[in-house]
Amino acid sequence: MKKLFILMIAAAMILSSGAAMAAMKIKLGVVTKPGSAQNIAAEKFKGLIEQRSDGEIKVQIFHSASLGNETEILQQVQLNTIQMAIVTGGPFDTFDPIARVVNYPFLFKDNAQADQILDGPLGAEILKSLESSKFKGLCFSENGFRNLTNNRHPVKSPDDIKGLKVRVMASAIHKAIWQTLGANPTPMPWPIYTELEQGVIDGQENPLWVMEVYKFYEIQKYMTLSRHVYSYHIDVASLKWWKSLDKKKQDIIQKAMYEAAVYQRKDNRSKNAARLELLKSKGMQVVENPDVNAFRVKVAGLKDMKLYQDPKVKALLNKMLEATK
Repeated sequence: MKKLFILMIAAAMILSSGAAMAAMKIKLGVVTKPGSAQNIAAEKFKGLIEQRSDGEIKVQIFHSASLGNETEILQQVQLNTIQMAIVTGGPFDTFDPIARVVNYPFLFKDNAQADQILDGPLGAEILKSLESSKFKGLCFSENGFRNLTNNRHPVKSPDDIKGLKVRVMASAIHKAIWQTLGANPTPMPWPIYTELEQGVIDGQENPLWVMEVYKFYEIQKYMTLSRHVYSYHIDVASLKWWKSLDKKKQDIIQKAMYEAAVYQRKDNRSKNAARLELLKSKGMQVVENPDVNAFRVKVAGLKDMKLYQDPKVKALLNKMLEATK
């Protein structure tokens, strides 16, 4: 009987130890396919977190819109159906209008200025604000500066944009930018290759990596290096889930996500020169020096639109405009 009792205690201890060692699983959603900017950050995060937690935290990446479009992914984060996501900044303004501030046209001069602002107090203000929408904002990775492509004619000035049917994200500010420039903005979820190929839309606007990875050079003849918006990703977690974690796990996740974001930004930028040459070699006609000042003048009045009249949003926009002069 004593021997049986000892065996029962030993078995209980083994089961208890196994339960303690069971890995915590993080479901992380992205809308893009492997090789894309979001995925590079997600995969780097997975590698860092699994190594640093000694396997106690495992990450499952759901890519290629397997969980739906970006708005639907964010809704699942809110509900804690999935724990984390890397999502383009535009769709966030459906949840919190403060996200519109970074999407303001021609806000940042260059990558260094974008990093300085978004990694600093003004970026922290945006991340903190997202808590009211049940998101824990962790940090910013990037899409990069957005450029216009179309299949009708070269675009050198705002006059060339009139009437173009341009796909935009589900974002009020992105729609307003292209309406102001004279285009016919068409909100449409990702991916959009078929719509471009069939002529449902004339063009789209995205960073260079998108044109390469999604092979838009096959179906878009003209590209303009407009760099009209610095497109950022917000790397977020479910606030409900985040609050359930102990401080140690929060610190590991926060640090790993930030390091993954910095890695991804550097990786993205290091490839842009080669991407541009590739797109040219594939036959895209590139307007490298459009009349950017004319574009700036055309959209200068957006800061006075209703989109930016929420006191919190307006205050942050004014601070951003002052900081980026």
